[in-house]
Amino acid sequence: MSCGKGNHHHGTTSNCVCDVVRAIAEAQNEVVENVCDVSCERSIESLLDPAAANDLNTVPFILYGEDLNPFKAFGIDFQRNKNNMNAPKFECIESFVFRVKTVDEDCCAVIELLAFGADGNQGGGGNKNKDGDTPCDQIDGQKLEDLVATGICITVDLSCFCAITCLPAVSLM
Repeated sequence: MSCGKGNHHHGTTSNCVCDVVRAIAEAQNEVVENVCDVSCERSIESLLDPAAANDLNTVPFILYGEDLNPFKAFGIDFQRNKNNMNAPKFECIESFVFRVKTVDEDCCAVIELLAFGADGNQGGGGNKNKDGDTPCDQIDGQKLEDLVATGICITVDLSCFCAITCLPAVSLM
């Protein structure tokens, strides 16, 4: 049975793994408060909490395909610095981390690639991401304040993804 394509009958999925995990979740909810320290729900609550008086404006996230591999997107920007102001060079940006811009009624979304800038500036001047094949390769050891919006957006069909991991809400310029 493919991800997201199960038969749903009267609250069951006809998927034994899903049924067992649902039973475990129900049992756990009866004995402990079921709150994750880092989750999409927690990140959204942080973003919208008026009592926090924070400047949070983004819930960064990672998407996973039907094969449950993390989705990595690529985009192109211009690298500009004092040495090439008159002849900017192309710069390839790759990222596992995104922020949503828009979602339409058909679940097509425009998402922006987020990257880690060496000095928090969006204007190029080097590889914004550590080399690697996993989100952890990109994120581990990075400073929160170095996460930047790249301005590079792609359009995706959200129905093509089976999982999402939300990072804690942040403030991006």
